[in-house]
Parts: sequence; C-alpha cells; structure tokens
Amino acid sequence: MKWKIWIYLILSLPLNVAAQVTFIVNSLPVGTPSGESIYIAGNFNGWNPGHADYVLHKNEADKWEITLGEQATGTVIQFKFTRGSWETVEKGANGEEIPNRTFTYGNGQIVYVDILNWAGGGSGASTAAANVHIMDEAFFMPQLNRSRRIWIYLPPDYESSGKSYPVMYMHDGQNLFDKQTSYAGEWEVDETLNQLFNSGYAVPVVIGIENGGSYRIQEYTPWVNPNYGGGNGEAYAAFIVETLKPYVDAHYRTLPERENTAIMGSSLGGLISHYAALRYPEIFGKAGLFSPSYWFSDSVWAFASSRPLDEQLRIYQMCGSAEGGNTDVNMLRMSDTLVANGLLQTNITNVVVPGGEHNEALWRGGFKDAYLWLFQGAPAGSKETIANGWMLYPNPATEHVYIKHENGLLPDTVVVYGATGQRTAKLMPDAGGRYNVAHLPKGNYILEVAADNKVFQLKFVKL
Repeated sequence: MKWKIWIYLILSLPLNVAAQVTFIVNSLPVGTPSGESIYIAGNFNGWNPGHADYVLHKNEADKWEITLGEQATGTVIQFKFTRGSWETVEKGANGEEIPNRTFTYGNGQIVYVDILNWAGGGSGASTAAANVHIMDEAFFMPQLNRSRRIWIYLPPDYESSGKSYPVMYMHDGQNLFDKQTSYAGEWEVDETLNQLFNSGYAVPVVIGIENGGSYRIQEYTPWVNPNYGGGNGEAYAAFIVETLKPYVDAHYRTLPERENTAIMGSSLGGLISHYAALRYPEIFGKAGLFSPSYWFSDSVWAFASSRPLDEQLRIYQMCGSAEGGNTDVNMLRMSDTLVANGLLQTNITNVVVPGGEHNEALWRGGFKDAYLWLFQGAPAGSKETIANGWMLYPNPATEHVYIKHENGLLPDTVVVYGATGQRTAKLMPDAGGRYNVAHLPKGNYILEVAADNKVFQLKFVKL
C-alpha cells in the first residue's frame, strides 16, 4: 500500500516543473567602458534598464553572468542587455536595432550570448536631419530635481519665413529623430515632416524630451502600479506645462494657444500624453496616443470620467491588433469613456492596425496619419465601429475584419446583411481570429453579431 501511495504522489506532481537560467556574456563590443556595469532588462522586471537586482557579475572565468530566478518550464521571457540605461542598450554589429532576445525556460540552464554593439557609443552615422538640433543637453526639471536632454525640430523654412508655428511635445526624444541615439528604433519624425513640407503641408516645431532611462516608468505614470512602481507623472506633466513650454514659447517663434499645442507619445508615453491632455485642457488642444498603456492603473478610468473636457479637444488613438494585453480593447473603451464625458465623437479617432505589434515600427508607420488628422483635419486611415462594447476594425476594410468585445467575449455567430436588409453570408473566424470579407462586393453592410443570447449590429463598409 505504501508503494502505491508513493507512486501516486510521484505521478501527481505537476509536469511544468520550475527551472532557472544563467546567461553568460561570451563577448563584448570593443571599447566597452571597463568601469561600467552590465544589466539585463526584460518583461520580468518591467523593462527597467538599470535595476540593481538585475546587474551582471563577473564569474571565475572573468565573464559577465547573471542567474534569473526559477520559472515554470515553458515560460517565455523577452530581454535585452544594457549598460544601465536605454541610451546604452545593446544593438547590432552596425548600430542597427535588434529584436528583443527571447528564452523559453526548460531549454537548458546556461546560455552564452554575444553583445555586438551599444547604443550611445557613436555606433553608426547620425540620421537626424539638418533642421534637428539639441536644444539643451541638460535642461533642468525643477519639479523633479533632475536634468534632461531636449531635442528640437524646426520647420525647414523656420529661419527664413518669420512665421510662428504650432508646437508638438513628444516623449522618448532619443527615438524620434536619430537612429544613432535610439534604443528601440527611430520614429523618423524629421524625415516624415520634411517630406510633408516639401509636398506643401505646414509642419510644426517638435520638442523631443528624452526619457530618463530608469526614471521613465516613474515619470510617464501618474499613478502607482504595485508591480512596477511609478507615480511621478503629475510632476513630469507639470514640468512640460510650467517650465518647458514657457521656455520654448519665449525663445522660439511659436503659436502658444491650446489649439496649436499638441502632446504625443507611445506606450507609457501614450498614457502620460492622455493624462496631460486631460489634466491641462487649457494648454493642450491635441493629443496623439499610440498604444496607450491604460493597463498600468485602473485609476485612469475614473480620471477620464471625472475630468471636465473641452469638447474641441482632438485625440488620435492608434495601436496594433497583435499587441496583446487588451491594448485595442482598452483603447476603444477609452474612446467610449471620453465621448460619454462630453468629447465630440468627431474629435476622437481610433486606428487599430491589423497585425501591428507594440514597437517603434508601428508608431513610425502611424505618425504621418496622426499628424495630418490632428493638425490638418485629414481623414484617418482606418476607423472602427463601436457599439454596446463590441468593436469591429478596420472599417472600411478590403480583406479581413476583427470583431471583439471589451470584456473579451467572442461572437457565437456573425451574419452579414446587405444595405437593403438581405442576408448575404455567414462569417467564420480563422485561426487568428479574423473574419474574411474579401469575397463581399464593395458596399455598405451590417454585421449581426450574436453572443450570450443577445444580438447586436455593427455597420461595415467593404472597399
């Protein structure tokens, strides 16, 4: 009987046993400063590039190494190595951006890595346009008692026109204009605006505020997250409003009114842009929110519901359908929240890019449309239908649409009706959750969504 009990206990143990991993840096770029530490940053530590608990140590072979704590077998992590900040993150051999490293627990306990290059070390040529400058290498932030490098983009005709210009304030300044300084890819803001200027469009002054590396999470979050910290977002927003903007308006030819002032950022930069636009409606008349991290704190919903809104505020939201974490659902929920609180429906647009991921490539690709919609009144490239918590995007579409509910509910059935009410087709999702509409003739349709014993209708345009 005892043997049977032991056999039963052994067979009952979980199969996803815990494992750990040790990373050993096999080689470093020539010229790596000998006095600096090396860190690992990833989705396991909030992507903190200089976390004291994730610094590598020299082993007996004089190699840098770190052992990460146990995780269940099969757990996948993403990570990169830094020298303590995102300004010194690892890069490819020629200074190019590299994708996040990944590791799946259970695939060995020791992994050797080669670091080919570092950002911020002069690797690769600068890609900043001639009309991009460093406004200040160490602009003092009295609200936070620290300094920060500030970039400025001046319209191509700034020196000769004598005109005054709108201003757009953007975060993660090291990623906006120059591949050499970017730590995750360049937005190419200068190239995009210069091309628009050459095509006859008016373009603004752009102020790029570099993030503070290890301070990024603190400064871009108005509220505290129990796992990631944060909470200095109000002081950071106050710095822009009370210190930086007055300086810019005093030293450059700007149009200082709210209708000529925008704020834009991605991820946590999207969150702080959302906060600043609602917190200071007398300052910001436009906001570009790319992949906004509304997940960071539930306080964002109460904040958005309670702030007095100027109905003329213009907000452009954009994310990718493949970002995960309900980014698209939260973004569209925020749109509903703001409209319910008084924002004009026509003054907010929501773009969900099918297959788009949470990265600089997505935001670089969406910058032009966001600028044109915010400043030029151009139509958005892709809109959504939102009804009763159900979302359909993109709309219009040519080949596929996604249908999601803000609570994660999926449709039981989707039936297509033509403009005159005739039943046209029944749609089934593919493995990626997409509904194929390529076979439908061009025109207007209604998609009847049945779920949870209820039926809802979503209008849809097939191109």
